[in-house]
Amino acid sequence: METVQLLIGNADRAATGSATFVRLNPISGAPATTAAAATVADAKAAADAAAAAFPKWSAIGPGERRAKLMKAAELLEAHAVQFATIMMAETGSTMGWGHFNVHLAAGMLREAAALTTQISGEVVPSDVPGNLAMAIRQPAGVVLGIAPWNAPVILGVRSVAVPLACGNTVVLKASEVCPATHRLIGKVLQEAGMGDGVVNVITHDAKDAGAVAEALISHPAVRRINFTGSTRVGKLLAATAAKYLKPILLELGGKAPLIVLDDADIDAAVNATIFGAFANSGQVCMSTERVICDAKVADQFAAKLAARVAALPSGDPREGDVVLGSVVGLPTVERVQHLVKDAVAAGAKVLVGGEVKGTVMKGIVVDHVTPAMRLFREESFGPQVSITRVKDAEEAVKLANDTEYGLSAAIFSRDIARAIELAKRIETGICHINGPTVHDEAQMPFGGTKGSGYGRFGGKAGIAEFTELRWITIQTTPRHYPF
Repeated sequence: METVQLLIGNADRAATGSATFVRLNPISGAPATTAAAATVADAKAAADAAAAAFPKWSAIGPGERRAKLMKAAELLEAHAVQFATIMMAETGSTMGWGHFNVHLAAGMLREAAALTTQISGEVVPSDVPGNLAMAIRQPAGVVLGIAPWNAPVILGVRSVAVPLACGNTVVLKASEVCPATHRLIGKVLQEAGMGDGVVNVITHDAKDAGAVAEALISHPAVRRINFTGSTRVGKLLAATAAKYLKPILLELGGKAPLIVLDDADIDAAVNATIFGAFANSGQVCMSTERVICDAKVADQFAAKLAARVAALPSGDPREGDVVLGSVVGLPTVERVQHLVKDAVAAGAKVLVGGEVKGTVMKGIVVDHVTPAMRLFREESFGPQVSITRVKDAEEAVKLANDTEYGLSAAIFSRDIARAIELAKRIETGICHINGPTVHDEAQMPFGGTKGSGYGRFGGKAGIAEFTELRWITIQTTPRHYPF
């Protein structure tokens, strides 16, 4: 069992009163982690430490920040087995998913390192004679990153990497589901030599989440917030941030559609659906939850998909290499089963799957799902995918947009020109043509629309989110005034 403390000002600290909470292994029910249960006072102390570290960190050159971020990437990879093992214990994920998390997160740190010399401004023409006007980007201050459990290394690192590259100091508010995983990110950044108070990590009990979050958001030194998680919680945090006039970047839920047109490469579409729907047992914000398929090819697609899903290896990830390990807890099992049963009662058909052993679920494919069914609309966040049949591309786009969410989408067609025109009409922040809905790269502008949030992680879009754009002028000649 892991035991973790808070990271405040480059030191391990117990929570006030030595309070702790326990995260249970979702498979065995045994304790996985005992973690410090931060109080409001502890949260404020973490923000204070970050604020104290900001002047020095923001003043160092880009080369030094780059070197430290590159070192962090190396150390992250060196801890890969430890990360994957802890993830398995806390979230039930497979070893493969853990190692993938480390691989992508290390790339995010390296991309952030490359961005340190890309934080540029511009000279803006002024109508005032002799006036040199500049728009420059400066570090904003303390950045609060609130990360989820489902891809904990990727999303924990993403919440702090570009902010650090931009010269901000950070507080990472760990998920109560994976406190040891997120705390290990803090250890890696600490070992990379970020410096006293540059990186701080707060763990807390679930019951204290609201109070700890508000204490951090309201802290005067916190100037930016980013959150990845559910739409429900995102709305609460957005309201809190608005109360204190703090900008917040939100990457929230999804119900990603994958459109299969009548001229699609069916095998390619099936392969993308398999990966997009069942990576991490469907517990990904970009997961392919809805296949919207032209009726002319739907029978062929459904048969091939069902056969492939039936063959996916599943089981206890501690006992061998599987694709479908444990979901994060029994509430996920119950939610998925309820949505599927509701759809079947309304006329849908389960083609394959549904078997459950504890928190290990086999993949489920549900055909003939209609927009009237809850399964079409509600995010399941589990190992299922539905098929909705349509008469043509126009209906496919209409149904793809018939959702409160707008994160990721995909279109499969051999006619690339047609696919591009359709992609422009899909109301998502991300759309892939002939590729899976689950796709992330550190340099890309990642984020959604509608109920999937606003703002963009990644690359130069991330720089814009985590810096202050300032207008500075120099009057180089005498200036004329009207009075």
